[in-house]
Amino acid sequence: MPISRIRKKKDGTPANRPAAQKQGEQRQPTKLVMGGRRWVAPLMLALFVLGLCWIVVFYITQGDLPVKSLGNWNIVVGFGFIAGGFVVSTQWK
Repeated sequence: MPISRIRKKKDGTPANRPAAQKQGEQRQPTKLVMGGRRWVAPLMLALFVLGLCWIVVFYITQGDLPVKSLGNWNIVVGFGFIAGGFVVSTQWK
């Protein structure tokens, strides 16, 4: 099998270097800016777990808990919490 040629760079510098930055100048360190949305991940996970627990409790207690008067609508409530978790997850950066 033939060996491919190795490409050589002309001077070893990237072509898209900013014009203001000349050779030998120091670059300013960039600050890592974290979003102010630290609440998103815990809330998302809490909604997922709450919805799952709601449905599991409904099945284990054979419809007596969490809210007996809702009947099978307890499943919809559980999936509503899970859907809320997915809605909150869209805010995660």
